[in-house]
Amino acid sequence: QKLKNKQVEIGLVPVAILPELDHYHIITDYCIGAVGKVDSVKLFSEKPLNELTHVLLDYQSKTSVTLVQVLNKHFWKKNIQFINATEGFEKQISGTTGAVIIGDRTFGLTEYPYQYDLAEEWQNFTGLPFVFACWVSNVKLENDFILEFNKTLAYGVNHIEEAVTEKPNNTKGFDALDYLKNKISYNLDSEKKKALEKFLEVMK
Repeated sequence: QKLKNKQVEIGLVPVAILPELDHYHIITDYCIGAVGKVDSVKLFSEKPLNELTHVLLDYQSKTSVTLVQVLNKHFWKKNIQFINATEGFEKQISGTTGAVIIGDRTFGLTEYPYQYDLAEEWQNFTGLPFVFACWVSNVKLENDFILEFNKTLAYGVNHIEEAVTEKPNNTKGFDALDYLKNKISYNLDSEKKKALEKFLEVMK
């Protein structure tokens, strides 16, 4: 919101907001992406996808809830009603009502027999990875700053083990090192750029 209102010049933002910006520049070689399963963005349900009538949308993620609707409109093509959820919605998963849940809350959720990883579903249909968020500026930045910023991000990506050691995450069922090294894909390469263009095109 601050990026949209020009209160800040740079943000790591969900890609679904890019069309809402007057103009933007993707400024780094890094993103929050996934090749195949991401493990932390899923549709959970008691019934298989083709029996679902309602899906609750996690209020914490703009891109993920847009992604599930894009998947349904263009690929699943099911008659599903999407509902914006509020806090505690996870307890409302029942029968033909599923829910998109993101982040730490997805780990250890083993009670639901059907779990659809949305990044994997996207790749199944498009053959492309997925980009959830990227670094964006709303002003033109100096090249020297962008180079320095890229170096800083590279340092973080190359020192994940140290970060996990310094700040452990003890969420049940969560292997932080495996998740950060093997599930999240950080390089905004040509395939991810192609995937981002495709997503922005189909979400219109």
